[in-house]
Amino acid sequence: MDTSKIVAVATCAQGEEAPRRAAARARGAHGADAPSRVARVRRPNVNTVTMATMAAAATIAPIATAQAARIDADETARRRLARELHDSVGAELAATHFALANVNASLPADAPPQFAEALALVARSLNAAAEAVRHVLDGLSAPQLDAGLVAALDEWTRGFGARTGLAVIFVCEADERVVRLCPDATLAVFRVAQEALANVARHACAARADVRLECSARHLTLTIADDGIGLPRGASRTDAHRNRYGVAGMRERCAAFGGTLRAGTRGAHAGTVVRARFAWDALFAASASPLATPAVKGAHS
Repeated sequence: MDTSKIVAVATCAQGEEAPRRAAARARGAHGADAPSRVARVRRPNVNTVTMATMAAAATIAPIATAQAARIDADETARRRLARELHDSVGAELAATHFALANVNASLPADAPPQFAEALALVARSLNAAAEAVRHVLDGLSAPQLDAGLVAALDEWTRGFGARTGLAVIFVCEADERVVRLCPDATLAVFRVAQEALANVARHACAARADVRLECSARHLTLTIADDGIGLPRGASRTDAHRNRYGVAGMRERCAAFGGTLRAGTRGAHAGTVVRARFAWDALFAASASPLATPAVKGAHS
């Protein structure tokens, strides 16, 4: 009798029995439902994950493109309106001012005092109109941003405080990433600060506003805090939908760079805090985009 075949068959039987005994020991140690738990574990399908990522990117890309288009359209409209105000309204006000000065100089010495008083009243009205136009132009225009965000905000906040009588304190953390921002990213942060400060001057009845740039590992955060009357109840939640206080535009500029906008009261202190966050990755990605603006020039009068 050939015993080699018997030994071989016995060996195969033992090899098949060993896994069954191991499985039985596992059931005894972990409970009868252990195999069912193990059976439910699935490795992620690489193709499924890749397709989901591509689908998400395909959904986000049109949204980002639409946001960029709206922001670009807003900047174009600002520049056009600033030019029209300067060239038309500004020119007419200047011409009227000179004409009024000529009338005042032509008054005879014995003219009734009411004439001079009337001319002085008209002159004050013209000056007020010219100042209003300058404020509008200031809100529409952006300064020269070639020197970077910090220099632009420092210069603009100083001038804004001088024009409005608001004590504006600007503080920026020392971080080389702020200096390396491209013009599009610089303009986005600047516009949010500009709109937020304009809201303080228009609505807050404040005496002071603090503007701060803070840098973390992932975000650049712009904070504007004032000591005014604060937001009406529910304003931070609903005004964006009504586009009051320019919240919708500020929020869109933040979202275009992977960020968020929050507005609320200062807790125990009076006043409002606006906090805008921008993602560093998105800010620096803008400089690599082929659609990036090569330079941002102001529309000064």
